[in-house]
Amino acid sequence: MEERTYLKWYNKIGYGSGDIAGNVVYAFLASFVMIYLTDTIGLSSGMVGTLIAVSKLFDGFTDIFFGSMIDKTHSKLGKARPWMLYGYIGCAITLVACFAVPASLGRTAQYVWFFIAYTLLNSVFYTANNIAYSALTSLVTKNSKERVQMGSYRFIFAFSTSLLIQTITVGFVDKCGGDAAAWRLVAVIYAVIGLIVNTISCLSVKELPEEETSRERASSTEEKYGLIQAFRLLLKNKYYLMICAAYILQQLYSAMIGSGLFYMTWVLKNKNLFGQFAWAVNIPLIIALIFTPALVGRWKGMYKLNLRGYIIAVIGRALVVAAGYMGNVPLMLAFTALAALGQGPWQGDMNAVIASCSEYTYLTQGKRVDGTMYSCTSLGIKVGGGIGTAVAGWLLELSGYVGTNATQPQSALDMMQFMYLWLPFIFTVLIMLVLSRMNVEGANEKIKNSRCVTQQH
Repeated sequence: MEERTYLKWYNKIGYGSGDIAGNVVYAFLASFVMIYLTDTIGLSSGMVGTLIAVSKLFDGFTDIFFGSMIDKTHSKLGKARPWMLYGYIGCAITLVACFAVPASLGRTAQYVWFFIAYTLLNSVFYTANNIAYSALTSLVTKNSKERVQMGSYRFIFAFSTSLLIQTITVGFVDKCGGDAAAWRLVAVIYAVIGLIVNTISCLSVKELPEEETSRERASSTEEKYGLIQAFRLLLKNKYYLMICAAYILQQLYSAMIGSGLFYMTWVLKNKNLFGQFAWAVNIPLIIALIFTPALVGRWKGMYKLNLRGYIIAVIGRALVVAAGYMGNVPLMLAFTALAALGQGPWQGDMNAVIASCSEYTYLTQGKRVDGTMYSCTSLGIKVGGGIGTAVAGWLLELSGYVGTNATQPQSALDMMQFMYLWLPFIFTVLIMLVLSRMNVEGANEKIKNSRCVTQQH
Protein backbone atom coordinates (compact mmCIF):
# COMPACT_ATOMS: atom_id res chain seq x y z
CA MET A 1 0.00 0.00 0.00
CA GLU A 2 1.35 3.42 -1.00
CA GLU A 3 2.04 6.00 1.66
CA ARG A 4 -0.45 8.82 2.07
CA THR A 5 0.71 12.09 0.51
CA TYR A 6 0.52 15.33 2.47
CA LEU A 7 2.13 18.01 0.29
CA LYS A 8 1.52 19.69 -3.07
CA TRP A 9 4.42 20.66 -5.33
CA TYR A 10 4.24 24.27 -4.17
CA ASN A 11 4.51 23.22 -0.52
CA LYS A 12 7.79 21.39 -1.26
CA ILE A 13 9.23 24.27 -3.28
CA GLY A 14 8.02 26.78 -0.71
CA TYR A 15 9.71 24.84 2.05
CA GLY A 16 12.93 24.44 0.06
CA SER A 17 13.08 28.18 -0.61
CA GLY A 18 13.67 28.66 3.11
CA ASP A 19 17.33 27.88 2.52
CA ILE A 20 17.54 31.02 0.38
CA ALA A 21 16.97 32.93 3.61
CA GLY A 22 19.38 30.73 5.53
CA ASN A 23 22.19 31.11 3.00
CA VAL A 24 21.67 34.85 2.59
CA VAL A 25 22.99 34.87 6.14
CA TYR A 26 25.45 31.96 6.10
CA ALA A 27 27.11 32.52 2.70
CA PHE A 28 27.37 36.28 3.13
CA LEU A 29 28.80 35.99 6.63
CA ALA A 30 31.19 33.11 5.95
CA SER A 31 32.61 34.54 2.74
CA PHE A 32 32.83 38.25 3.47
CA VAL A 33 32.83 39.16 7.16
CA MET A 34 36.58 38.67 7.59
CA ILE A 35 37.58 40.81 4.62
CA TYR A 36 35.06 43.50 5.65
CA LEU A 37 36.45 43.65 9.19
CA THR A 38 40.11 43.62 8.15
CA ASP A 39 40.22 45.58 4.89
CA THR A 40 37.41 48.08 5.50
CA ILE A 41 37.21 48.51 9.28
CA GLY A 42 40.89 47.79 9.93
CA LEU A 43 40.52 45.20 12.68
CA SER A 44 43.18 42.57 13.36
CA SER A 45 42.47 39.28 11.53
CA GLY A 46 43.97 37.32 14.43
CA MET A 47 41.76 39.02 17.01
CA VAL A 48 38.66 38.55 14.86
CA GLY A 49 39.54 34.87 14.48
CA THR A 50 39.88 34.49 18.23
CA LEU A 51 36.52 36.17 18.88
CA ILE A 52 34.82 33.85 16.37
CA ALA A 53 36.43 30.80 17.99
CA VAL A 54 35.30 31.90 21.48
CA SER A 55 31.80 32.60 20.17
CA LYS A 56 31.52 28.99 19.01
CA LEU A 57 31.73 27.77 22.61
CA PHE A 58 28.11 28.88 23.04
CA ASP A 59 26.78 26.82 20.13
CA GLY A 60 26.61 23.53 22.02
CA PHE A 61 24.38 24.96 24.72
CA THR A 62 22.04 26.81 22.37
CA ASP A 63 21.58 23.83 20.00
CA ILE A 64 20.33 21.69 22.87
CA PHE A 65 18.30 24.54 24.39
CA PHE A 66 16.38 25.47 21.24
CA GLY A 67 15.81 21.84 20.28
CA SER A 68 14.21 21.33 23.67
CA MET A 69 12.17 24.55 23.41
CA ILE A 70 10.74 23.53 20.03
CA ASP A 71 9.66 20.17 21.49
CA LYS A 72 7.84 22.02 24.30
CA THR A 73 6.14 24.64 22.09
CA HIS A 74 2.37 24.54 21.48
CA SER A 75 0.87 27.32 19.37
CA LYS A 76 -1.52 28.02 16.52
CA LEU A 77 1.45 27.99 14.14
CA GLY A 78 2.63 24.66 15.52
CA LYS A 79 5.83 23.69 17.30
CA ALA A 80 8.60 24.76 14.90
CA ARG A 81 7.14 27.49 12.70
CA PRO A 82 7.02 30.19 15.43
CA TRP A 83 10.76 29.75 16.05
CA MET A 84 11.50 29.74 12.33
CA LEU A 85 9.37 32.84 11.70
CA TYR A 86 10.37 35.04 14.64
CA GLY A 87 13.93 33.78 14.91
CA TYR A 88 14.72 35.23 11.50
CA ILE A 89 13.80 38.74 12.63
CA GLY A 90 16.75 38.50 15.00
CA CYS A 91 18.88 37.04 12.17
CA ALA A 92 18.14 40.04 9.97
CA ILE A 93 18.96 42.60 12.66
CA THR A 94 22.19 40.95 13.82
CA LEU A 95 23.39 40.28 10.25
CA VAL A 96 23.21 44.01 9.59
CA ALA A 97 24.94 44.67 12.92
CA CYS A 98 27.88 42.44 11.93
CA PHE A 99 28.42 44.63 8.85
CA ALA A 100 27.70 47.93 10.59
CA VAL A 101 30.57 48.26 13.09
CA PRO A 102 30.56 52.01 13.98
CA ALA A 103 33.72 53.82 12.89
CA SER A 104 33.25 56.27 15.78
CA LEU A 105 33.89 53.58 18.38
CA GLY A 106 37.31 52.83 19.80
CA ARG A 107 39.08 49.62 18.79
CA THR A 108 38.08 47.67 21.89
CA ALA A 109 34.45 48.75 21.55
CA GLN A 110 34.47 47.70 17.88
CA TYR A 111 35.66 44.21 18.81
CA VAL A 112 32.98 44.01 21.52
CA TRP A 113 30.31 45.18 19.04
CA PHE A 114 31.26 42.50 16.53
CA PHE A 115 31.51 39.73 19.14
CA ILE A 116 28.06 40.45 20.56
CA ALA A 117 26.44 40.75 17.12
CA TYR A 118 28.16 37.62 15.77
CA THR A 119 27.35 35.54 18.84
CA LEU A 120 23.70 36.59 18.91
CA LEU A 121 23.39 35.87 15.18
CA ASN A 122 25.02 32.41 15.19
CA SER A 123 24.33 31.02 18.64
CA VAL A 124 20.84 32.42 19.21
CA PHE A 125 18.78 33.59 16.24
CA TYR A 126 20.29 31.51 13.40
CA THR A 127 20.28 28.41 15.62
CA ALA A 128 16.61 28.89 16.57
CA ASN A 129 15.61 29.51 12.95
CA ASN A 130 17.66 26.70 11.42
CA ILE A 131 16.77 23.96 13.91
CA ALA A 132 13.09 24.84 13.54
CA TYR A 133 13.40 24.85 9.74
CA SER A 134 15.04 21.41 9.77
CA ALA A 135 12.46 20.03 12.21
CA LEU A 136 9.63 20.94 9.83
CA THR A 137 10.65 18.01 7.60
CA SER A 138 9.15 15.61 10.12
CA LEU A 139 6.32 17.88 11.28
CA VAL A 140 4.54 18.65 7.98
CA THR A 141 4.49 15.14 6.48
CA LYS A 142 4.89 11.50 7.51
CA ASN A 143 5.59 10.40 3.93
CA SER A 144 9.24 9.32 3.57
CA LYS A 145 9.42 10.19 -0.15
CA GLU A 146 8.09 13.67 0.49
CA ARG A 147 10.70 14.18 3.16
CA VAL A 148 13.47 13.24 0.72
CA GLN A 149 12.02 15.61 -1.88
CA MET A 150 11.89 18.43 0.67
CA GLY A 151 15.55 17.85 1.43
CA SER A 152 16.48 17.81 -2.26
CA TYR A 153 14.71 21.12 -2.94
CA ARG A 154 16.35 22.58 0.13
CA PHE A 155 19.91 21.68 -0.94
CA ILE A 156 19.38 22.94 -4.48
CA PHE A 157 18.17 26.30 -3.16
CA ALA A 158 21.07 26.36 -0.66
CA PHE A 159 23.83 25.81 -3.25
CA SER A 160 22.17 28.18 -5.74
CA THR A 161 21.93 30.96 -3.16
CA SER A 162 25.54 30.48 -2.07
CA LEU A 163 26.58 30.71 -5.72
CA LEU A 164 24.61 33.92 -6.25
CA ILE A 165 25.87 35.60 -3.06
CA GLN A 166 29.51 34.71 -3.78
CA THR A 167 29.17 35.84 -7.41
CA ILE A 168 27.54 39.26 -7.05
CA THR A 169 28.56 40.59 -3.64
CA VAL A 170 32.00 42.00 -4.48
CA GLY A 171 30.67 43.93 -7.50
CA PHE A 172 27.53 44.93 -5.60
CA VAL A 173 29.57 46.46 -2.78
CA ASP A 174 31.81 48.30 -5.26
CA LYS A 175 28.78 49.77 -7.06
CA CYS A 176 27.44 50.97 -3.72
CA GLY A 177 30.68 52.83 -3.02
CA GLY A 178 33.04 50.12 -1.76
CA ASP A 179 33.27 51.60 1.76
CA ALA A 180 31.84 50.67 5.16
CA ALA A 181 28.50 52.28 4.29
CA ALA A 182 28.33 50.12 1.15
CA TRP A 183 28.81 46.92 3.14
CA ARG A 184 26.10 48.04 5.56
CA LEU A 185 23.67 48.81 2.72
CA VAL A 186 24.27 45.42 1.07
CA ALA A 187 23.74 43.71 4.43
CA VAL A 188 20.41 45.55 4.85
CA ILE A 189 19.26 44.49 1.36
CA TYR A 190 20.22 40.85 1.95
CA ALA A 191 18.54 40.88 5.37
CA VAL A 192 15.27 42.22 3.93
CA ILE A 193 15.30 39.63 1.12
CA GLY A 194 15.95 36.87 3.65
CA LEU A 195 13.16 38.10 5.91
CA ILE A 196 10.64 38.08 3.05
CA VAL A 197 11.64 34.64 1.74
CA ASN A 198 11.75 33.09 5.22
CA THR A 199 8.23 34.33 5.92
CA ILE A 200 6.93 32.93 2.63
CA SER A 201 8.65 29.60 3.28
CA CYS A 202 7.28 29.39 6.81
CA LEU A 203 3.72 30.07 5.68
CA SER A 204 3.90 27.77 2.64
CA VAL A 205 3.59 24.65 4.79
CA LYS A 206 1.36 23.70 7.70
CA GLU A 207 2.33 21.44 10.55
CA LEU A 208 0.27 18.31 11.13
CA PRO A 209 -1.97 18.27 14.20
CA GLU A 210 0.02 17.35 17.31
CA GLU A 211 -2.26 14.41 18.04
CA GLU A 212 -1.32 12.90 14.66
CA THR A 213 2.43 13.20 15.12
CA SER A 214 2.19 12.19 18.78
CA ARG A 215 0.42 8.95 17.76
CA GLU A 216 3.37 8.20 15.50
CA ARG A 217 5.79 8.75 18.34
CA ALA A 218 3.66 6.83 20.80
CA SER A 219 3.53 3.83 18.48
CA SER A 220 7.30 3.88 18.03
CA THR A 221 9.48 1.51 20.03
CA GLU A 222 12.03 4.29 20.50
CA GLU A 223 12.86 4.85 24.14
CA LYS A 224 13.68 8.18 25.76
CA TYR A 225 17.13 8.66 27.21
CA GLY A 226 18.89 11.39 29.09
CA LEU A 227 21.38 13.53 27.24
CA ILE A 228 24.42 12.11 29.03
CA GLN A 229 23.39 8.53 28.29
CA ALA A 230 22.73 9.42 24.65
CA PHE A 231 26.21 10.94 24.33
CA ARG A 232 27.75 7.80 25.80
CA LEU A 233 25.94 5.72 23.21
CA LEU A 234 27.22 7.97 20.44
CA LEU A 235 30.81 7.74 21.65
CA LYS A 236 30.59 3.96 21.34
CA ASN A 237 29.69 4.35 17.66
CA LYS A 238 32.93 4.67 15.66
CA TYR A 239 31.02 5.67 12.54
CA TYR A 240 29.44 8.59 14.36
CA LEU A 241 32.90 9.83 15.32
CA MET A 242 33.99 9.45 11.69
CA ILE A 243 31.00 11.47 10.48
CA CYS A 244 31.76 14.23 12.99
CA ALA A 245 35.39 14.28 11.82
CA ALA A 246 34.32 14.42 8.16
CA TYR A 247 31.86 17.25 8.86
CA ILE A 248 34.43 19.33 10.72
CA LEU A 249 37.07 18.76 8.02
CA GLN A 250 34.50 19.69 5.38
CA GLN A 251 33.76 22.97 7.12
CA LEU A 252 37.48 23.71 7.50
CA TYR A 253 37.77 23.09 3.76
CA SER A 254 34.88 25.45 3.05
CA ALA A 255 36.41 28.16 5.24
CA MET A 256 39.67 28.00 3.29
CA ILE A 257 37.78 28.17 0.00
CA GLY A 258 35.88 31.15 1.42
CA SER A 259 39.17 32.86 2.26
CA GLY A 260 39.92 32.70 -1.45
CA LEU A 261 38.79 36.32 -1.72
CA PHE A 262 42.11 37.30 -0.11
CA TYR A 263 43.95 35.10 -2.62
CA MET A 264 42.07 36.59 -5.58
CA THR A 265 42.56 40.16 -4.35
CA TRP A 266 46.24 40.09 -3.41
CA VAL A 267 47.82 37.17 -5.30
CA LEU A 268 45.83 37.02 -8.55
CA LYS A 269 45.16 40.81 -8.44
CA ASN A 270 41.53 40.38 -9.48
CA LYS A 271 38.94 40.07 -6.70
CA ASN A 272 36.16 39.56 -9.25
CA LEU A 273 37.58 36.08 -9.91
CA PHE A 274 36.02 35.01 -6.60
CA GLY A 275 32.61 34.90 -8.29
CA GLN A 276 33.96 32.76 -11.16
CA PHE A 277 35.43 30.26 -8.71
CA ALA A 278 32.06 30.20 -6.91
CA TRP A 279 30.50 29.01 -10.16
CA ALA A 280 33.21 26.37 -10.53
CA VAL A 281 32.36 25.04 -7.06
CA ASN A 282 28.57 25.28 -6.83
CA ILE A 283 27.36 24.27 -10.31
CA PRO A 284 29.11 20.85 -10.18
CA LEU A 285 27.76 20.36 -6.64
CA ILE A 286 24.21 20.99 -7.87
CA ILE A 287 24.71 18.60 -10.82
CA ALA A 288 26.10 15.90 -8.52
CA LEU A 289 23.18 16.41 -6.14
CA ILE A 290 20.70 15.73 -8.94
CA PHE A 291 22.38 12.46 -9.97
CA THR A 292 23.37 11.14 -6.53
CA PRO A 293 20.15 9.12 -5.87
CA ALA A 294 20.53 7.26 -9.18
CA LEU A 295 24.24 6.60 -8.56
CA VAL A 296 23.53 5.26 -5.07
CA GLY A 297 21.13 2.76 -6.64
CA ARG A 298 23.53 1.82 -9.41
CA TRP A 299 26.44 1.17 -7.04
CA LYS A 300 24.16 -0.45 -4.45
CA GLY A 301 25.03 1.87 -1.61
CA MET A 302 26.70 5.10 -0.57
CA TYR A 303 30.12 3.86 0.56
CA LYS A 304 31.63 3.20 -2.89
CA LEU A 305 30.07 6.33 -4.37
CA ASN A 306 31.37 8.64 -1.64
CA LEU A 307 34.86 7.12 -1.65
CA ARG A 308 35.22 7.15 -5.43
CA GLY A 309 33.88 10.68 -5.51
CA TYR A 310 36.49 11.86 -3.03
CA ILE A 311 39.28 10.11 -4.91
CA ILE A 312 38.27 12.29 -7.87
CA ALA A 313 38.15 15.31 -5.53
CA VAL A 314 41.72 14.65 -4.29
CA ILE A 315 42.97 14.43 -7.87
CA GLY A 316 41.12 17.64 -8.72
CA ARG A 317 42.54 19.60 -5.76
CA ALA A 318 46.07 18.33 -6.50
CA LEU A 319 45.72 19.65 -10.04
CA VAL A 320 44.43 22.99 -8.67
CA VAL A 321 47.67 23.29 -6.68
CA ALA A 322 49.73 22.61 -9.80
CA ALA A 323 47.70 25.06 -11.91
CA GLY A 324 47.97 27.68 -9.16
CA TYR A 325 51.76 27.58 -9.19
CA MET A 326 51.64 27.77 -12.99
CA GLY A 327 49.46 30.88 -12.68
CA ASN A 328 46.92 29.37 -15.09
CA VAL A 329 43.48 30.58 -13.92
CA PRO A 330 41.40 28.69 -16.56
CA LEU A 331 43.00 25.40 -15.49
CA MET A 332 42.42 26.27 -11.83
CA LEU A 333 38.73 26.81 -12.59
CA ALA A 334 38.46 23.53 -14.52
CA PHE A 335 40.15 21.46 -11.82
CA THR A 336 38.14 23.21 -9.08
CA ALA A 337 34.99 22.07 -10.89
CA LEU A 338 36.34 18.51 -11.13
CA ALA A 339 37.03 18.44 -7.39
CA ALA A 340 33.57 19.82 -6.58
CA LEU A 341 31.92 17.18 -8.78
CA GLY A 342 33.69 14.49 -6.78
CA GLN A 343 32.63 16.06 -3.48
CA GLY A 344 28.99 16.29 -4.53
CA PRO A 345 27.76 12.76 -3.67
CA TRP A 346 28.81 13.10 -0.03
CA GLN A 347 26.92 16.39 0.13
CA GLY A 348 23.85 14.70 -1.32
CA ASP A 349 23.71 11.54 0.77
CA MET A 350 25.23 12.62 4.10
CA ASN A 351 21.86 12.62 5.87
CA ALA A 352 21.24 9.08 4.68
CA VAL A 353 24.68 8.06 5.99
CA ILE A 354 23.74 9.56 9.37
CA ALA A 355 20.57 7.47 9.33
CA SER A 356 22.66 4.33 8.71
CA CYS A 357 24.97 5.41 11.50
CA SER A 358 21.99 5.72 13.82
CA GLU A 359 20.86 2.24 12.78
CA TYR A 360 24.33 0.93 13.72
CA THR A 361 23.87 2.22 17.28
CA TYR A 362 20.50 0.47 17.43
CA LEU A 363 21.91 -2.81 16.09
CA THR A 364 24.92 -2.81 18.41
CA GLN A 365 23.45 -1.21 21.54
CA GLY A 366 19.74 -1.94 21.15
CA LYS A 367 18.86 1.71 21.69
CA ARG A 368 17.91 4.62 19.44
CA VAL A 369 19.38 8.12 19.68
CA ASP A 370 18.31 9.52 16.31
CA GLY A 371 17.57 13.08 17.41
CA THR A 372 20.80 13.47 19.35
CA MET A 373 22.73 12.00 16.42
CA TYR A 374 21.47 14.72 14.07
CA SER A 375 21.77 17.62 16.52
CA CYS A 376 25.36 16.79 17.40
CA THR A 377 26.35 16.57 13.76
CA SER A 378 24.73 19.97 13.18
CA LEU A 379 26.85 21.25 16.03
CA GLY A 380 29.94 19.80 14.36
CA ILE A 381 29.17 21.73 11.19
CA LYS A 382 28.85 25.06 13.01
CA VAL A 383 31.91 24.47 15.19
CA GLY A 384 33.96 23.39 12.16
CA GLY A 385 32.89 26.46 10.21
CA GLY A 386 33.72 28.78 13.10
CA ILE A 387 37.09 27.19 13.72
CA GLY A 388 37.85 27.39 9.99
CA THR A 389 37.15 31.12 9.86
CA ALA A 390 39.17 31.60 13.05
CA VAL A 391 42.12 29.64 11.64
CA ALA A 392 42.03 31.79 8.50
CA GLY A 393 42.24 34.90 10.68
CA TRP A 394 45.08 33.51 12.79
CA LEU A 395 47.13 32.47 9.75
CA LEU A 396 46.73 35.88 8.13
CA GLU A 397 47.78 37.59 11.36
CA LEU A 398 50.79 35.28 11.68
CA SER A 399 51.90 36.13 8.15
CA GLY A 400 51.95 39.87 8.80
CA TYR A 401 48.79 40.70 6.85
CA VAL A 402 47.29 44.18 7.42
CA GLY A 403 44.09 44.70 5.49
CA THR A 404 44.28 48.49 5.29
CA ASN A 405 47.77 48.51 3.73
CA ALA A 406 48.14 49.23 0.01
CA THR A 407 50.58 46.31 -0.35
CA GLN A 408 51.21 43.12 1.61
CA PRO A 409 54.52 41.46 2.54
CA GLN A 410 55.62 38.38 0.63
CA SER A 411 55.01 36.31 3.77
CA ALA A 412 51.31 37.24 3.64
CA LEU A 413 51.07 36.41 -0.07
CA ASP A 414 52.74 33.04 0.54
CA MET A 415 50.29 32.35 3.38
CA MET A 416 47.29 33.15 1.14
CA GLN A 417 48.64 30.72 -1.43
CA PHE A 418 49.08 28.05 1.25
CA MET A 419 45.56 28.67 2.58
CA TYR A 420 43.82 28.53 -0.79
CA LEU A 421 45.88 25.89 -2.59
CA TRP A 422 47.41 23.52 -0.05
CA LEU A 423 44.99 23.47 2.90
CA PRO A 424 41.91 22.52 0.80
CA PHE A 425 43.98 19.72 -0.76
CA ILE A 426 45.09 18.49 2.66
CA PHE A 427 41.55 18.57 4.07
CA THR A 428 40.24 16.71 1.00
CA VAL A 429 42.83 13.96 1.47
CA LEU A 430 41.87 13.63 5.15
CA ILE A 431 38.15 13.41 4.32
CA MET A 432 38.89 10.73 1.71
CA LEU A 433 40.78 8.71 4.35
CA VAL A 434 37.84 9.01 6.76
CA LEU A 435 35.34 7.98 4.08
CA SER A 436 37.51 4.99 3.18
CA ARG A 437 36.74 3.59 6.66
CA MET A 438 33.07 4.64 6.79
CA ASN A 439 31.37 1.55 5.39
CA VAL A 440 28.56 1.71 7.93
CA GLU A 441 26.10 0.15 5.46
CA GLY A 442 28.34 -2.90 5.16
CA ALA A 443 28.70 -3.12 8.92
CA ASN A 444 24.94 -3.02 9.40
CA GLU A 445 24.40 -5.66 6.75
CA LYS A 446 27.00 -7.93 8.34
CA ILE A 447 25.33 -7.66 11.75
CA LYS A 448 21.91 -8.44 10.25
CA ASN A 449 23.23 -11.44 8.30
CA SER A 450 24.99 -12.87 11.35
CA ARG A 451 21.76 -12.61 13.34
CA CYS A 452 19.85 -14.39 10.57
CA VAL A 453 22.37 -17.25 10.62
CA THR A 454 22.14 -17.45 14.43
CA GLN A 455 18.35 -17.60 14.31
CA GLN A 456 18.42 -20.34 11.66
CA HIS A 457 20.57 -22.48 13.92
